[in-house]
Amino acid sequence: MNYLKKFKQDPVLYSAWTLALISAFFVRPDKSYLDYIDFRSLGILWGLMVIIQGLKENSVFEKIGQILMQKVDKSWQLAAALIFMCFFGSMLITNDVALITFVPFGMLVLKSCKREDMMIPVVALQTIAANLGSMSTPIGNPQNLYLYGTTGMKLGEFVGCMLPYTIAAALLLLVSLVLIPGKNEKVGLESDHMVVKNFGSKIQIGIYAVLFVIALLSVLRVLPWCVMAIIVLVVVGGMDFKILLRADYLLILTFIGFFIFTGNMARIDAVSEFLKNITAGKEFTVAVIASQFISNVPATLMLSGFSTDYKELLIGVNAGGLGTLIASMASLISFKFYSSAYKDNQGKYIAYFTVANIIFLACFVVMHYFL
Repeated sequence: MNYLKKFKQDPVLYSAWTLALISAFFVRPDKSYLDYIDFRSLGILWGLMVIIQGLKENSVFEKIGQILMQKVDKSWQLAAALIFMCFFGSMLITNDVALITFVPFGMLVLKSCKREDMMIPVVALQTIAANLGSMSTPIGNPQNLYLYGTTGMKLGEFVGCMLPYTIAAALLLLVSLVLIPGKNEKVGLESDHMVVKNFGSKIQIGIYAVLFVIALLSVLRVLPWCVMAIIVLVVVGGMDFKILLRADYLLILTFIGFFIFTGNMARIDAVSEFLKNITAGKEFTVAVIASQFISNVPATLMLSGFSTDYKELLIGVNAGGLGTLIASMASLISFKFYSSAYKDNQGKYIAYFTVANIIFLACFVVMHYFL
């Protein structure tokens, strides 16, 4: 029942399956439908979601945040720690999980030290940081995982492609710290709010760490994805079965819906030719624009079948996560956290978030085309 409610409230999932069903009237279901679905990407995505959820349940990421918080003295240092937790964390635990973990943590910390005046800029920059940090690794976000797997790209090739943009993102975030209000004021963190209660089992954390390495070997094509998935299923199922139920299965369903839609579009000659014409040679521009309206994960799935330059598409969909609130669906996570606590300031948050994102996006566009 809960999943049915979430399905109705998830516009991207709803759109994916609406488009899939409409396209099925033009290309009747047959055996080729199975060929549309990238089971490798979905299997690895599922495994990573389960493993990261297991680590999260054991408060691993909050504990890391707590340790970092003990090192700060001034407001700008506090802001930097909260923002770069998301930036670096998203490289390994995905942008979604980084925001789910560190945005509520950051809001608690800011409230604890009576610096709620920093709330909007810090949460907005945390969101930008998670979206930009995640672009640097194949496991940082779903679109990277998919493109890395489907293109057969080497790890060095992938990292080399995204490294200049990752460095630029880090520098832009550092510069953004000058906009933090009262940045040189000292902060006093109340220890009661900084204690992670019920820190998890060291044995479980060790097991999940091993599983994470196994998942990475699968991403790097050292280990077959199906072997990794079976290991995760057996080990996690035997250790803590409820974790298996907490993976984001709606995201997987969203992928399947778009796989069916894009697969069918590729079999309609007129549509296929049109999409190839508008995408080929213009992957970066088309990806950035498309992401603003349908978000970057669906844009990746839609455009990947018609692209002739996967590196340009990779850069485009990651840069395209900047801009509107829906350009990256992960951005909605932060917005929901903030708006639930500060309903009267939703408009101020959206305004700040949008302006900051447009500035970052403009910098990336200039870098891409002129540097």
